[in-house]
Amino acid sequence: MNQEINNIISNFNENNISTDRKNVLLPLVNYIQTKKNNNEIIRLNFICTHNSRRSHLSQIWAQTLAYHFNIRNTYCYSGGTEATAMYPKVAETLIKQGFQIKALSENDNPVYAVKFAANEHAVICFSKVYSNDFNPKNNFGAIMTCNNADEGCPLVIGAEARFPIKYDDPKTFDGTDLLSAKYAERSLEIAQEMWWVMRSII
Repeated sequence: MNQEINNIISNFNENNISTDRKNVLLPLVNYIQTKKNNNEIIRLNFICTHNSRRSHLSQIWAQTLAYHFNIRNTYCYSGGTEATAMYPKVAETLIKQGFQIKALSENDNPVYAVKFAANEHAVICFSKVYSNDFNPKNNFGAIMTCNNADEGCPLVIGAEARFPIKYDDPKTFDGTDLLSAKYAERSLEIAQEMWWVMRSII
């Protein structure tokens, strides 16, 4: 694990997560635990309308923390109800928090390789609809990270379970002096909650 990421994780504390929020996260914990108990592959697809900010942050941190807690056979994906692009500030924020990120293509919707550890597979990120061929077709958990996707996509085809775990959109602060701080804050909020989810698995 990259040292900067380890340093961030070491500062997480479950007391920073409210009881109400833990109750929101608990169904996802139970889903992952059941999969692990049954020796099944754990597939998690984080879904937000444009697959540009929150869903990518969730995918990357969930994969990172599954590795950190040695939860094997866990594969994290992301998607949207439409494809746009992973917003550049997301990559910039994650680089500052210790990830190594390389753009694999140069177009309107770049493909990024995101590494949290030197010898582990990169997380591949680009904006796509949740049903894109890159993502699983069935036997996955759908985590809805925004209100619009949760309300506008009442049926996630192929999902065996659905979890509304919503985060405020850092896009609200685009073009303001709070831009960098708010993206970092949202990333760490997601990271700490995914930390709590993964550390709860036995």
